[in-house]
Formats: sequence, C-alpha cells, structure tokens
Amino acid sequence: MPAIVHFEVRFNPDYRADAAKYLSETLAATRAWPGNLGIEALVDDADPCHFLVVETWATTQDHDDYAAWRQTPEGKSALHEVLAGPPSKQVYSETLPLDLQPSLD
Repeated sequence: MPAIVHFEVRFNPDYRADAAKYLSETLAATRAWPGNLGIEALVDDADPCHFLVVETWATTQDHDDYAAWRQTPEGKSALHEVLAGPPSKQVYSETLPLDLQPSLD
C-alpha cells in the first residue's frame, strides 16, 4: 500500500509572494527521491499563506528514508527560514474499507 504524507506549512506573509519558488526548490529533492510517486502543493482558500503538500510514496520505508535524509546537513533545506512556525506532518499508510455492506440481521 502506498503511503500518503500530508506536510503542512504556513509561510511568513513577508515571503508569500515567493512561496512557489521556495517550495519548488525544496521539493525538487523530494520528487527525485527513490520511491516518490508524486507531489503537489495545495493552497488554503481561507489563508493564502497556508499550504498542504501532499506526497505519495511507494512505501512508508521510502518516506522514512527520505525524512531521515532531511535531518542530515546534506538534506537540510532553507524552507524553515521563511515559515511562520514549525511544519506538521501526518503519514497515512493504512486504508479503512468503506465497501462493507451493512448487516441486515
């Protein structure tokens, strides 16, 4: 089962105009990482400084390896310098079956 990662960031308003540049530069390494199946950044309709980056990974281990690399000096990005606060991340790798038929008992 693929892993879906939600990475939420809120840009400092002073850097909002350059958000696409900062995200593109940072996420280029994410796209290139083995096991990354896709990535997109969504803008919150109610807050243009709030973004949800949605990443799809072949496996949770692929994402874990990538996340560990981001903690190294080689993997560190400058994104934290333009954010209004720390990012948050959620990883989803299990699905809940929704096609179950209700019991008629």
